[in-house]
Order: sequence, then C-alpha cells, then structure tokens
Amino acid sequence: MAAEKEATSPYPLVPANGYIRRDQESAVTADPAELKRKKRMRCLFYVTVFAVFQVIVITVFALTVMKIKSPKFRVRSASFSDFEVGNGTSPSFNLDMDVKFGVKNTNFGHFKYEDGIVEFEYRGTRIGQVNVYEARARARSTRKVADSLELTSNGLSANSQSQLASDISSGIIPITSASKLDGKIHLMKVIKKKKSAHMNCTMEIVLATQSVQNIVCK
Repeated sequence: MAAEKEATSPYPLVPANGYIRRDQESAVTADPAELKRKKRMRCLFYVTVFAVFQVIVITVFALTVMKIKSPKFRVRSASFSDFEVGNGTSPSFNLDMDVKFGVKNTNFGHFKYEDGIVEFEYRGTRIGQVNVYEARARARSTRKVADSLELTSNGLSANSQSQLASDISSGIIPITSASKLDGKIHLMKVIKKKKSAHMNCTMEIVLATQSVQNIVCK
C-alpha cells in the first residue's frame, strides 16, 4: 500500500540535501570558441582605450609643452633721477632715467638671449639708448632687468624742436622704445628653437609730476 502511494504521488521526491539537482545545469560546459572570442574582444577594447588615451596625451602635450611662443620684451616702469626740461621758447630736455625692463617667457623651456640694445626715440629721432646684456629667462617666468640712461634733445632737427615746444607747452612729451633680443628656447635639454623678443612701447613724460605714465607695449 505504501509503495502505491509513493508511485502515484503528484509531487516529486525532494533529495536529502534540500534542492533539486538538474541534469541540464550539471551538463552545461563552456564553449572554448566563445571564450576565445570574448577574450579577443576584451583585448581589442583595452588596446582601443589605451590608444585613445595616448592620442589625448600627445595632443595635450603638443598644444601646451611643445608649442613654442616668442617671448615678450617690455618696459615695466621708469623714473627720473635728474630732470631738466626747457620751455616753449627754448625747448629742450636732458633727463637721467632709471628704467626697468621685463623679458616674459611663457614657454616650458628657458629662453637664452644675446646682447641687445634698447633705443628711445622722440617722434622718430633717437634720444638715448641702453644696452641689455645676454642672460636667461627661466621657463614660465619673467626676467627683470634694471638700468639707467640719459635722454637728451641735442640731436633734434628744427622741425622736431618746433614739435617739442608744442609738447612742452601741453605738459606731455611722448617717447617710444624699441628693441629686439635674439635667442633660443631650450626645451627639455634636447629641443632648441630660435626665437626673438621684440619691444615696441609708447609712453608719456608728464612734466607736472616729472614721471613716466601710460606705458603701452605691443
């Protein structure tokens, strides 16, 4: 009787370990070809990601570190230790000027420049000059240079003298400064590229305050 109940029972017998073991799960085995394909896909993905990363790094490096720009040479400030200026009737000037220059290097390598000359002019006539000696502007920094020179109106033409009389009467004498420093940018001790720092500045000598104002450099 007990045997018949077991044979006709609608519910399957539960194994002693508490779960039903399925023959399909125990029979499943991984396909070697499929595993190889997935492995190749993963390798291709990693190689692609690495290549894209390298391109980004190289692009950023080329646009920043490797992009070499011309340094800038500027008049930073100026003052007078001796100030002699005539009048509208007898126009002249004889000035001892202390001037501060700046060589601004925005590159990632230092800028080594040669000797140069800064010329000061009044309406196209040279009124003084000062030497700038060879030196080095460090990477991403500004080298400051200070020097003194004499500005004199002795060499002005008659036409320039007439213009100077008008400028003295107005209280402002306009002057300009120009220069060029030739040198090389040294990058990572391997790359050396010739570059020049140009100066083209305008400024005004204000007679009332005996000072230099409105310095504009291009």
